[in-house]
Amino acid sequence: MKRPLPMVQARSREASHEELPGSTPPEAPRPVSRKSFVDWLLGTGMGGLALAVVYPVMRYLVPPRVPESDVGSVTLGIRPAEVPSNSGQVFKFGSRPGILIRTPAGVLRAFSARCTHLDCTVQYRDDLSHIWCACHNGHYDLNGRNVAGPPPRPLEAYQVNVRGDQIVVSRGD
Repeated sequence: MKRPLPMVQARSREASHEELPGSTPPEAPRPVSRKSFVDWLLGTGMGGLALAVVYPVMRYLVPPRVPESDVGSVTLGIRPAEVPSNSGQVFKFGSRPGILIRTPAGVLRAFSARCTHLDCTVQYRDDLSHIWCACHNGHYDLNGRNVAGPPPRPLEAYQVNVRGDQIVVSRGD
């Protein structure tokens, strides 16, 4: 059972508001109705859901900027004798893949391993003796020139230098 407030306290509160010029008595907080609470809860939930769907889609459509690697040369972790004739091996050239090829004639060549069509990683096919992109069946010869499929331009060629037991791949000038 609630007990009423003593009259003295009630009068002192009323008197304090009357004494201040321009002050209005405070309004009692209105109780929140169930409908407005449910509306707020549903609106907040829908807003959170929309954000949870839109944010990943936007991150996919507008990827973050990745600075271009300034690597000018790479020393590979394999020795020239470990690369058999008519084979290829993908390696990391800075932040991008590269491909090292030993031709059937025994010459070492290196190219960017990114297809010029849609940036898929290319591979060496020893059964065809050329570079092949599996994404859309693009073909490059052993000089990096596009010979079949959708690639619009040749692969970027790198210079290969053998220094003792090391293979050094550098950007062509």
